[in-house]
Amino acid sequence: MGWGVLFFAAIYLGFGALNLLLTRRVLPALGVGGALDARPVRPGQLGREAWQSAVSVLIFGVGLCVPWGMLQLGWARLDPDAGGWQIAAEIAVLAVWNDVHFWINHRLLHTRLLRRFHGPHHRSVVTTPWSCYSFHPLEAAMLGSVLLLPMLVHDFSFWSLASVPVFSLFFNNVGHSNYDFFPRVSPNHWFAASRRHRLHHTCHDGNYGFQFTFMDRFFGTRITAERAAAGERALHPGASAAGGPRG
Repeated sequence: MGWGVLFFAAIYLGFGALNLLLTRRVLPALGVGGALDARPVRPGQLGREAWQSAVSVLIFGVGLCVPWGMLQLGWARLDPDAGGWQIAAEIAVLAVWNDVHFWINHRLLHTRLLRRFHGPHHRSVVTTPWSCYSFHPLEAAMLGSVLLLPMLVHDFSFWSLASVPVFSLFFNNVGHSNYDFFPRVSPNHWFAASRRHRLHHTCHDGNYGFQFTFMDRFFGTRITAERAAAGERALHPGASAAGGPRG
């Protein structure tokens, strides 16, 4: 559990710092992409995100005792002989499952029963790289359960399982970066994830997916930029076009 806490803290701080370096310094200097919302963050937001993220890191790290316990009890096993192609295939499957798992839990968190537990995350209207783990503890526990079902149905390589929090946080960091890395791609493109999640933080009732769009497409929960802009104008009728968010 101690190593788990250190691991999650390291990737959270590392990806966050790299994101800030790229989106505040490197990419603007190169003329690549641009900020999605030029408004400043709310007073106290960064401190709140830091505190909530620290709690999430603790929950994720301590929560590793559950898959470890499954291994100890024989409910799940690791494959020590997995080759490179098998590991690559397992990571691809887990990436798809990660999106399915996230959509289901995210959609549940927007129901009347659970949305009060998702409210702390949505206090970050203008998101930052530190918004990624800014959850209520219940939400952190729900999202942290992503590995349990796959481990019951297949013997994965350790490296495949270890990759999940890495690529999951990477995608999460991109989604909360408040930066459009590829302005010319379609909103449906994988590379437009930050744009889509920006619209989710504006309207709340759609774009529940993670990096991909297949779950929102199948269930009809896509948010268009036009609807998000209309909602933003209704909430902030005095906002100027230059200072408002981009879709």
